[in-house]
Amino acid sequence: MANKTPKPDQTVHLNTWEFLRDPMIAPTGFREYDARWKYPEEINLPGMTALGLGLGTQMRKRGIEPVIAVGNDYRDYSLAIKNALIIGLMQAGIHVRDIGPALSPMAYFSQFHLNAPAVAMVTASHNPNGWTGVKMGFDRPLTHGPDEMAELRDIVLNGLGEAHVGGRYERVDGVMEAYLDDLVGDFRMTRALKVVCATGNGTASAFAPLLFKRLGVEVVDLHTELDYTFPNYNPNPEAMEMLHDMSDAVKASGADLALGFDGDGDRCGLVDDEGEEIFADKVGVIMARDLVKLYPGSTFVADVKSTGLYASDPELQAYGAKADYWKTGHSHMKRRVRDIGALAGFEKSGHYFLAEPIGRGYDCGLRVAVEIFKLLDRNPDKSMSDLRRALPKTYATPTMSPYCADTEKYEVLERLVAKLVALHDAGGTLAGRKIAQVVTVNGARVILDNGAWGLVRASSNTPNLVVVCESPESDAEMRAIFNDIDAVIRTEDAVGAYDQTI
Repeated sequence: MANKTPKPDQTVHLNTWEFLRDPMIAPTGFREYDARWKYPEEINLPGMTALGLGLGTQMRKRGIEPVIAVGNDYRDYSLAIKNALIIGLMQAGIHVRDIGPALSPMAYFSQFHLNAPAVAMVTASHNPNGWTGVKMGFDRPLTHGPDEMAELRDIVLNGLGEAHVGGRYERVDGVMEAYLDDLVGDFRMTRALKVVCATGNGTASAFAPLLFKRLGVEVVDLHTELDYTFPNYNPNPEAMEMLHDMSDAVKASGADLALGFDGDGDRCGLVDDEGEEIFADKVGVIMARDLVKLYPGSTFVADVKSTGLYASDPELQAYGAKADYWKTGHSHMKRRVRDIGALAGFEKSGHYFLAEPIGRGYDCGLRVAVEIFKLLDRNPDKSMSDLRRALPKTYATPTMSPYCADTEKYEVLERLVAKLVALHDAGGTLAGRKIAQVVTVNGARVILDNGAWGLVRASSNTPNLVVVCESPESDAEMRAIFNDIDAVIRTEDAVGAYDQTI
């Protein structure tokens, strides 16, 4: 008879006998497309074992072969958390193939390399230390979306995990080397290129400098020593602190560009040869312009935080490119790229999804780096700043994240969307311009009559809302859009201060 575990106990707290024995899991950690908690305040090690048992139960419930590849990032507590997860998976009768310390895209790669039907990667991604989480998936190259996460949450929180015979553990060596070999392929640079490699002391420190050198790139190291205390800043190439540091390093070294990676290596940020910080959605347009010449008529997916240039850029239009704006989030974007047969997907956060024949469809910051090197090799007379200046000029904010508790943010967002839709219906304006359309596929993207826009949505990973604005006209209009969007946001008392602003 199946042996079900007890439900997690929400009354368990730190420094008690029960904390070392009973599973404790905050329900808010089950997010749209992965799981994230503050550790150990919101989940303990028995809770992570319960999660592993639940994930293994979900695999069996769906008829998936009971084999899973498992990895962990470089944070000092990730190994203990992975081991607790593995115990639960083995309790569920799963054959665990442990690939060791890894980047998230290395874990995704391992599904293909090992022909594993499932993957679980222990990482807090770009969240600061004190956070942990799991990115998981069954249908490569996809990861869990809202339906799979809701099913997993219900199994775990209702104590429906079922023990099963047959669980076993296997350590698998050589995946890191195979991953790097796959990235390199037979490509070598034919032009001299000097590149700042910025890893913020995160897990990518073990990968990116080695990859760059193998491709024939001169490397300028920037915080590439592995250090799980993150002594300089949290590795997040969307944060201005890291981008500014990359810019300073370019100016000091005379490098041709800087590439930066987040804590688990699935995102990439870029600074050009003039020290200009190019947001990832604009880098995506530069890449799309190059790729559409090789693959005319391609479709490119962009998330709702991204620039409007995917739809309006004359050069993309000249080669028959089609733009599709979709929900923010790596799981949503991977699925959309696959479902509509897009060549690539681009997120403003720095997630890029390069499908066949370029990549395998999952987000990999190092694959993006390789493709940017190839782009520059195909354009030997162009600098990164040349390619940036060739784009139509727009003025955009960074991604800004005002605080809003996980328990409140979706209800707050629902009210904000209703207010912005009502403003449109009433013939209202933002920044003195008429609202042409409000796209509500993911929050509210308020589009003005000149193509300018402002977005508010809920973060899927942290207790925040997300705000982005862009104008094709001027910096002043972009700021005016932000001020008017923020005025609507400030009608909600539950919304706090921004992490950064313009």
